[in-house]
Amino acid sequence: GLEPDYALPDLIIPGRPERSEPGQAEFVQTPADYLKETSFTRLAAQGKKLAEQHRAILAAIEKEFGVPPQIVLAIWGRETAFGGYQLPLDAIRTLATQAYVGRRKDMFRSEFLAALRMLQDGVPRAQMRSSWGGALGLTQFLPSEFYKYAVDFDGDGRADIWTSVPDALASAAKQLAGKGWQRGKTWAVEVRVPANIDCTIADPDNAMPVLEWLKRGYVPAHGGIMSPQQLAETASLLMPAGTYGPAFLIFKNYHVIKDYNFSDLYVLFVGHLADRIAGEQPFRVSWQPVMQLHTKQLEEMQRRLSALGLYKDKIDGKAGMRTRLALGAYQKAKGLKLDCWPTIAVLANMQGKTGN
Repeated sequence: GLEPDYALPDLIIPGRPERSEPGQAEFVQTPADYLKETSFTRLAAQGKKLAEQHRAILAAIEKEFGVPPQIVLAIWGRETAFGGYQLPLDAIRTLATQAYVGRRKDMFRSEFLAALRMLQDGVPRAQMRSSWGGALGLTQFLPSEFYKYAVDFDGDGRADIWTSVPDALASAAKQLAGKGWQRGKTWAVEVRVPANIDCTIADPDNAMPVLEWLKRGYVPAHGGIMSPQQLAETASLLMPAGTYGPAFLIFKNYHVIKDYNFSDLYVLFVGHLADRIAGEQPFRVSWQPVMQLHTKQLEEMQRRLSALGLYKDKIDGKAGMRTRLALGAYQKAKGLKLDCWPTIAVLANMQGKTGN
């Protein structure tokens, strides 16, 4: 009785024209839309209550895996609104469809087989509800990750990432630890940047000690004094909205969270929500409203930047870090306004329709 679900996004169906996909919010929404203060206020209030409610469990998780309570709570809050969001799809059907006609068939075939193994090992089919990408449970695990990282932390003899908060949060912590989480260290620090900044230096390959960033005029936005250990840490600069929003010095733990979900906006949401649960303040610099180009427009921009040798990543129609950096290099070369954000005006310039 297993039939394909052709309503899923990210499919290539033979004989049917490719459709414009809504995609994941992390990749199609602007920073201002995705990182709403109302969301942080609401989720941080819930997170603080849950931190108190599960204090002993969270302390035990941190002791074993080195991941602080606010981080695993923030992942839980982002993924399923602390369990308030019910995953809508049947995981088996979803994974089978993605393995059959999805854009990433090989990956989903492996995940489909792992999901069948979960059924064989006794996980009820009714419990295997998922997102369109096949992720399961309170903190959204792919089936392969379940077998790598799922933990029985409540001692009942089984790893239950669906209904056991201790198991789900400990599993998320084990996954972060497995990806290289550094105990006792932060993920990022918001900074105020110097006037007339060259936004193309916001490159993960451009890393230097925090002390060197401070000497160059980058100031912690929330004030305070950084410890000698923090000043010696290596960091790179992130400007997720180009010059139209906050800037951050990001550390190793930033990249660990990004390995959990490969989106800068996702990492910023989780990291900032964690900070807010821990009592920190909102972003000091506001996210300015910017227009997000359509996927096809961004794909054309990426192809043109690639042809010029400025962009060497995949053509995916997403305004990611590499796309923004390549765009900034183009703006510099053409003497355009340097803001590292893809706009219709810059695309028109690439198309030879305008000199501005």
